[in-house]
Amino acid sequence: MHLPGFHISHGRPPGWNRHGDLVNSLVVALALYSLIILVVGILAARRNRTLDDYLLADRKLGPWVAAFSERASGESAWLLIGLPGLAFTSGMGTLWVGVGCCSGIAFSWFAIAKSLRRETERFGSLTLADYFAARHGEGSHALRITATVIILFFFTFYVAAQFLAAGKVLNFYLGITPVQGMVIGAVLVLFYTAAGGLLAVSWTDLVQGIIMLVTLAVLPLAVLTELGGAGALMSKLSGFGGSYLQLAPGESRWAAISGVLGSLAIGLGYMGQPHLVLRFMAIRSPDDVKAGRIIAIGWALIAFFGAIFIGLTGLAWFGPEAMGAGQVIADQEQLMPLMARTFMPEWLAVLMICGAIAAMMSTADSQLLASASAISEDIYRRLINPDAPQDKLVALGRWATLGVGVIGFLLAWQADDFVYNMVLYAWAGLGAAFGPPLLLSLHWRRTSRTGVLSGFISGTLVVILWYNIPFLNGLLYEMIPGFLVSLVFTLVFSLVFPNRKTLDVNVTGQK
Repeated sequence: MHLPGFHISHGRPPGWNRHGDLVNSLVVALALYSLIILVVGILAARRNRTLDDYLLADRKLGPWVAAFSERASGESAWLLIGLPGLAFTSGMGTLWVGVGCCSGIAFSWFAIAKSLRRETERFGSLTLADYFAARHGEGSHALRITATVIILFFFTFYVAAQFLAAGKVLNFYLGITPVQGMVIGAVLVLFYTAAGGLLAVSWTDLVQGIIMLVTLAVLPLAVLTELGGAGALMSKLSGFGGSYLQLAPGESRWAAISGVLGSLAIGLGYMGQPHLVLRFMAIRSPDDVKAGRIIAIGWALIAFFGAIFIGLTGLAWFGPEAMGAGQVIADQEQLMPLMARTFMPEWLAVLMICGAIAAMMSTADSQLLASASAISEDIYRRLINPDAPQDKLVALGRWATLGVGVIGFLLAWQADDFVYNMVLYAWAGLGAAFGPPLLLSLHWRRTSRTGVLSGFISGTLVVILWYNIPFLNGLLYEMIPGFLVSLVFTLVFSLVFPNRKTLDVNVTGQK
């Protein structure tokens, strides 16, 4: 998808030029933060006696924990690192990303959450693939195997993007190499996720979600105040010329339309993300979904438009000429850390930097857990050893977490792409493969096993081909054709090849 050396004294706190003080404070804060989440992992590990405990926290997450965990996991480092960088280079057109994402989040909580919570408990499903197999009475395990392969493939890219973001942030602040920063982030996430499962992940996500929200709310307001208000912001952007104030920028009419459609289409992916729907499955009861959706949508509105305005206010303050080799901003995805260091008191800047690391952790941990569940539950227990003892399954889940994390780290080590682009690719693949089949399975009783399988395969193939063919990649975001093809295939193949028998439990729990 294609979307479009400094000295500052004004607004900076006294003594801010002592970079060493900031580094020391950051090291202390990261060490303290790391200690807290490691303790959470160890405490949660003591409560994981069964695979249900490890993967779904025994379905006992309250609405606040479930909502904050779902939101923090859903946005990852791209929200604090990737989206502000995109807004810096593209201007007001990035607002469509916020509109698309907030709409997608609301739709997912209204159309998916309650039905999926009810259905997965009724079927005893621990994973998304497990639900599809149970819902459609599968005997060949084709749905389970196909879903697992798709999850593991795209999650390696997604996890790699989170480690890459950690490397960028710690490189900027601590002066260590990006690889060393990735190692620090990876080790922390892998430990508490492998140890504590979803319970540890969800409680650390609650803390991480709060830090992210503070960063995204406070930083743009502080910079906007320094600029002199909204009028001054618009005046600055207007003075730069170009397309920074255009809501639909592009070299041609199609380029403008494509950019807007691509931004809105990001929202289509929310209902198909395995690591997000796990929260819907783990929330305490279907009745808690109503409170959870209010919390999640409120979080999203503040966070998304805060991230976009970090980019816009940063553009107004530094100017577009500040980005480039040898300039103030060598990499557009280091904008947020630069602004925190420039405008915030030291203690708050340190908190915001921890927020960027927290954004990486809150998504990587959920993706690692979803990958582990695909291996331990969907492959080993369901296909290889149905009578495996619970302690062995929990141990396998932990080893699977470590294995996927190592592969993701190696991919990040070799990556030369932006965090934003890597996330969008994995997001499109998962959203197109699982979104339409899940929506139809929950709300259309005629959805069949063959229809779901065709949706999985067609959505995945279209996204991979579209992304890797330069002409198509530049034409339209791969989520749009992938999602539409998956939807059509699921509908058509369900009608042509219906299930041979009717299940005793139909969609949304109705007899």
